[in-house]
Amino acid sequence: MGSRAVEELAEAEDVEQVTIADRNLDVARQIAGRLQGAKAKVDVKRVNAQDHRGLVEAIRDYDVAASALGPFYIYEAKLVRAAIEAGVNYTSICDDWLAADEVINQFSEKARKEGVTIITGLGTSPGISNVGVRYFAQQMDKLRRVDISVYLPLNSGGGEAVMGHTLFIMSGKIATWRDGKRMMIRACREERVIEFPKFGKVKVWNMGHGEPVTVPLSIPGIQDVNFFMGFGPGSNWLVLPAKLGLFGGKWRRQVLTRLLNSLKHLGKSQEPEWGAVRIDAWGELGGKEVHEMACGIGQMREATGLSLAIGTLMLARKEILTEEGGVYGPEACMDPIKFFTYLKERGILSYFDLEMTKPVV
Repeated sequence: MGSRAVEELAEAEDVEQVTIADRNLDVARQIAGRLQGAKAKVDVKRVNAQDHRGLVEAIRDYDVAASALGPFYIYEAKLVRAAIEAGVNYTSICDDWLAADEVINQFSEKARKEGVTIITGLGTSPGISNVGVRYFAQQMDKLRRVDISVYLPLNSGGGEAVMGHTLFIMSGKIATWRDGKRMMIRACREERVIEFPKFGKVKVWNMGHGEPVTVPLSIPGIQDVNFFMGFGPGSNWLVLPAKLGLFGGKWRRQVLTRLLNSLKHLGKSQEPEWGAVRIDAWGELGGKEVHEMACGIGQMREATGLSLAIGTLMLARKEILTEEGGVYGPEACMDPIKFFTYLKERGILSYFDLEMTKPVV
């Protein structure tokens, strides 16, 4: 996902330089080598995210630092702290509810004082989903409830960090927003069947994600923000152990992450499967109760990487909706039509119908 953002940024007309910062210089050099001849200069830099001073110096003097370093419940706060100290604006695809909560509570005031803009959760979900919520909020007199549902097949790509994130969001109690207040409920306690474009009906469960943390901060009066995810065939191999509490504890998750990730590589190499996102919004318009829906399909690498790149460019170009520093979710500072237009130009489309005949833009 990070490499897809690099590819997009390197070809942007107004980007002069993209530095790939990674602990693995060999892989970083391979990516940079593929981009020789791009419009921007592409170079590499070794960075250890556990080294705070080194991280600050690596970030310093850039216009934006864009992060795809997960699992984010481990790294997001470290990166945000370093970006603020370096005085550099920051974007990330952070999708962990706890990480979003942590950086908002710990760094909002400091970022505001330093004039640094932090946009956390700028991927597919959270990210594209959040901007979709803002779109519906602008179309209604009052937005009361949103449900974000994601179909993420087990063979969607992503590697060890994605697997670690998945086990984390299925563990223990997670934050959601019900009846106008924060609630902590056990992950995978609630299940639904949601119809997605192309894939039909899929069973999904409540899990921990960034949308219920950030959306209520920027959509006044919203009463409910729910997040559900399903994996299609094979879901019970993850859901049943999660319900039994087997993914609890940092060290247990790390061991299981490595085990499950290694098992994935035992099968035949396949092209990552596509997934889907659906947003349902309920509210009031002209004195009447309304229900609207938007949806889309895509590969995780493509949709998430492009969302990060577009948000990064909008921040660097000062095309976001705030000039004040602080920590924001995408819904707080991204213009929906401009954001979705940029996505459409790059082949990522959203629709108002499951048949995908009525595009949002």
